[in-house]
Amino acid sequence: MPKIKSEKDILLLQTSGKILKAVLDAVSDAAVPGVKLAFLDRLAFDLISSYEARPSFLGYRPEGAKKAYPASICASLGGVVVHGIPDQRVLEEGDVLKIDIGVDYKGYFTDSARTVVMGGKKSDRVEKLVRATEEALYAGIEEVRPGSRLGDIGYAISSVAKKYGMNVVEGLAGHGVGFAPHEDPLVFNVGRKGTGALVEEGMVLALEPMFSLGSPEVFELPDGSYKTVDNSLTAHFEHTIAATAAGPKILTS
Repeated sequence: MPKIKSEKDILLLQTSGKILKAVLDAVSDAAVPGVKLAFLDRLAFDLISSYEARPSFLGYRPEGAKKAYPASICASLGGVVVHGIPDQRVLEEGDVLKIDIGVDYKGYFTDSARTVVMGGKKSDRVEKLVRATEEALYAGIEEVRPGSRLGDIGYAISSVAKKYGMNVVEGLAGHGVGFAPHEDPLVFNVGRKGTGALVEEGMVLALEPMFSLGSPEVFELPDGSYKTVDNSLTAHFEHTIAATAAGPKILTS
């Protein structure tokens, strides 16, 4: 069952989300050719700790996982969609990197991700992929309001994918968040209007569209990350959003 958050909870989650945004901005700015993924991970750990918060991914072991996650961020390159472990690899010009970070501030959890391209110069197809995925996130956010259905969110996201000729990555989804890194419900990136569970005031959701230039199918690597079966490039964006009487409230911006 979704865990409804009070106005006080949402204010504290907003504080958590502001910390996360500051850290994600800094890590994204530091992600340039020549930098090791492990450096970005350490930077995130140090910054989160400086806010008297905790990286919520570090040591997290969701149900069914073989082992706890060993890092503070997920750093997923190229065809790896999510859960890439930051290692000693050095970023190169043109690399497509998905940075996903979670923050636990006094027991209030937020989650956010973005895609950055090394060197800032994108090919037309990569530019289209990144633009479409980010646009889909905001289309989904517009549906995070009391009275909407989860299917409305999935429909909004997948409609943007269709408009741009992108494929929605299969088998991965957004989720509830707030009192833990992952809560009910799952929020799929495809759906039909007017279907699915009702969005209630006080629900907090992490929406995270993931699009692929090629195959939508993924498989799990031995390290727990997920990669497209044809190694096609992917993009991933994510925000934590509260459903309020006034409409969607983005907590990580």
